[in-house]
Amino acid sequence: MNHKLNVALAGLALLAAAGSASAQEVVKIGHVGPTSGGIAHLGKDNENGARMAIDELNAKGVTIGGKKVKFELLAEDDGGDPKQGTAAAQKLVDSKVAGVVGHLNSGTSIPASKIYSDAGIPQVSPSATNPKYTRQGFKTTFRLVADDVHLGGTLGKYAVTQLKGKSIAVIDDRTAYGQGVADEFEKGVKAAGGKTVAREFTNDKATDFTAILTNLKAKKPDIVFFGGMDAVAGPMIRQMKQLGIKAKFMGGDGICSGELPKLSGGAMDDSQVVCAEAGGVEGEQKKGMDEFKARFKTKFNADVQIYAPYVYDSVNVLVAAMEKAGSSDPVKYLPVLAKTTGYKGVTGTITFDEKGDIKNGALTMFTYKGGNREQIAVVR
Repeated sequence: MNHKLNVALAGLALLAAAGSASAQEVVKIGHVGPTSGGIAHLGKDNENGARMAIDELNAKGVTIGGKKVKFELLAEDDGGDPKQGTAAAQKLVDSKVAGVVGHLNSGTSIPASKIYSDAGIPQVSPSATNPKYTRQGFKTTFRLVADDVHLGGTLGKYAVTQLKGKSIAVIDDRTAYGQGVADEFEKGVKAAGGKTVAREFTNDKATDFTAILTNLKAKKPDIVFFGGMDAVAGPMIRQMKQLGIKAKFMGGDGICSGELPKLSGGAMDDSQVVCAEAGGVEGEQKKGMDEFKARFKTKFNADVQIYAPYVYDSVNVLVAAMEKAGSSDPVKYLPVLAKTTGYKGVTGTITFDEKGDIKNGALTMFTYKGGNREQIAVVR
């Protein structure tokens, strides 16, 4: 009799457990980045940042509006291509995601932002720096890093005042990011009293820069700035060496990766490259970033490339707003997200302004020595 009773009670317990599990709400969060193509290593880095945040949130257990929730990551590949990016955005909208983190590039983030805006779905970009992204009047767009005005302008000033550049050449890859950061760099050079001797352009798939660099060599530049990504910058640095161009090489966050020395085929001289990453922590906040990087390495057996920590914070900022609003419905939590103030993330303190830009965004200046990236300074 006791045995039968125990079996019955066990059955009821299993039913109750199944009932509570099915009552658990699933909240879908989208991530988009280029996980194929020339900068797939950066896209995968970003996606891993999102995956880490989702896994940690689920392990911790999160309650929204009195209900236990389970987060599900819907990861899409945009290949760094605007058309593929809008297709990925529509797919996430159709899948009824509660929010989106991405895209990596400005050229994909900007066209996708209209699709998310029309659907009323919040989009937090961890790395798109073109100013236009948050200046379209959309209430759904947010970004966790400083924009190109700050990034390019600071690099332009640094080229003149710190590197003492007298003859500065500029190349860009004609993407929204590359051209935008190069334009702002040129303005920064002029504002600091410097001058540019040439402006050339290529594209984000190019591998041969002989014609451009031969033309630049005649101008005898002491600094070459490239607006674009590391997959193009690496071969460009290698070809500069082959042509005997001994100039310093500068770029924005797109070139500022751990892979750049490998992509240049070992052609980089110590301290030749100076780049800036949009973001940065110092003092007490550095401890949180160091701990994140150690956890990331343990989880994925890979070092952080650039923006995984910003993706990680983007996911957590979305979820913090849902918790505060007591709802994962974008209509209810979007106004709360827009008022995010003083959120302590691994990338620093996050407060959004009225456009959705991060307030007081930092930049970190880097160089490379012995094939390793070394921090120069954090500037604001």
